[in-house]
Amino acid sequence: MKAFVVEKYGDRAGTRAAEVPDPEVGAEDVLVRIDAAGVNPLDVRIRNGDFKAFLPYRLPLVLGNDLAGTVVRTGPSVTRFAVGDRVYGRPDKGRIGTFAELLAVHQDDLAPKPATLTMTEAASLPLVALTAWQALVERAQVRPGQKVLIHAGAGGLGSVAVQLAKALGAHVATTVSTAKAESAKELGADVVIDYRTQDFEELLDGYDVVLDSLGGVNLAKSLRVLKRGGVAVSVAGPPDPAFARELGVNPLLRLAMTALSFRTRRVAERHGVTYSFLFMKASGDQLRRLTPLIDAGKIRPVVDRVFPFDETLEAIEYVEKGRARVGKVVVDMA
Repeated sequence: MKAFVVEKYGDRAGTRAAEVPDPEVGAEDVLVRIDAAGVNPLDVRIRNGDFKAFLPYRLPLVLGNDLAGTVVRTGPSVTRFAVGDRVYGRPDKGRIGTFAELLAVHQDDLAPKPATLTMTEAASLPLVALTAWQALVERAQVRPGQKVLIHAGAGGLGSVAVQLAKALGAHVATTVSTAKAESAKELGADVVIDYRTQDFEELLDGYDVVLDSLGGVNLAKSLRVLKRGGVAVSVAGPPDPAFARELGVNPLLRLAMTALSFRTRRVAERHGVTYSFLFMKASGDQLRRLTPLIDAGKIRPVVDRVFPFDETLEAIEYVEKGRARVGKVVVDMA
């Protein structure tokens, strides 16, 4: 089958189209013919080797973390799906590879595709929708009436997180560029801050939850807009000890992660708030819980641009250079 593989960590030069063997299908695996695949900043970071210390992939590696497609074969122990089912999902972090014609995915990592979405729309959602769910529902336990700040609210993650927070009954603020302000309002944001001309730290106070996707100075300022007892969840900040324990990394790497996040955790402690690093996990069950919100129109996919499969490298470069105006970029196999 045709796939886009990383042969050497680094820039685009180390990634190319190649013919690779069809996937092996385990007892609880579902073989999916991929119709569309979402493109994420995570794909760029994996290609660059940013996570090789704790995600030791064997090269060559097929890239891609989002899919929507059709079941073409099932393992003998599969009970949730049958040939012909239309599905969507994010494969487990150790079994990525959606920039390909086929992928074997554990049945627990898939869900039936929402009936109201096309394959292209469905492929844009799994990674960002699961990240938003795990941040806002699992970690922060957002409740009606709470104040939630979501950074980059018109981006791939932010556009879904804003909608999910509103569906949970929260008052939502977000930061965007001038050109994306109207898009953020259309998604439901109550307060839209233009980060080019405004400082969110000067305008916001007493927030219950922050979802940070930028890290650095942005994360440090976010801790200061939280009220005591608030929660900051970051997908871009330094890994914390809880993440190290979850991964089961060796003691040296665990010590390094603890040291990396020490300053952030100490500042959070001084402000009486909690800092949590999130590296999302695959979950078909959580996608099933999201699907009714999607089919009811409370969460709608936002797709910036669709590339043909042959232009997957161009799609990755488009994401890497931040060219998307709003929402997600998708590769369409058709």
